[in-house]
Amino acid sequence: MAITLINPEGLPKPDVYRQLSIATGSKLVFLAGQVARDADGRPVGEGDLAAQVEQSYLNIGTALAAIGGSFDDVAKLTVYVVDWSPEKLPLLGEGVGRAAAKLGVDPVKPITLLGVAALGEPDLLVEVEATAVLE
Repeated sequence: MAITLINPEGLPKPDVYRQLSIATGSKLVFLAGQVARDADGRPVGEGDLAAQVEQSYLNIGTALAAIGGSFDDVAKLTVYVVDWSPEKLPLLGEGVGRAAAKLGVDPVKPITLLGVAALGEPDLLVEVEATAVLE
């Protein structure tokens, strides 16, 4: 595997993400932000943050599978959430957990979470960017 995830000594050791991702592969992949759309572009999970997070993560898995990778190859995620507040954290975790179960992966990665006023379309609640490294 091209990715090793660690929490180094001297930094907090969060349960929901890792502080560092060490990449040793040869192909660097930058995915466009993934949103809650199915393969035909139809909205998924209208008004449901957990469902939209799940679909966004599944779309990352689909994109990486198309080039011979998987969600395990993700080195870093950036998650944009509309009108973020700490009360939304359980919904975010629920969506990540459901996607991880379907993908059969450990979803814990280095992550940056950003609250934003809006995304590209009014029904979107979350967008997830990924950087991956493949052998």
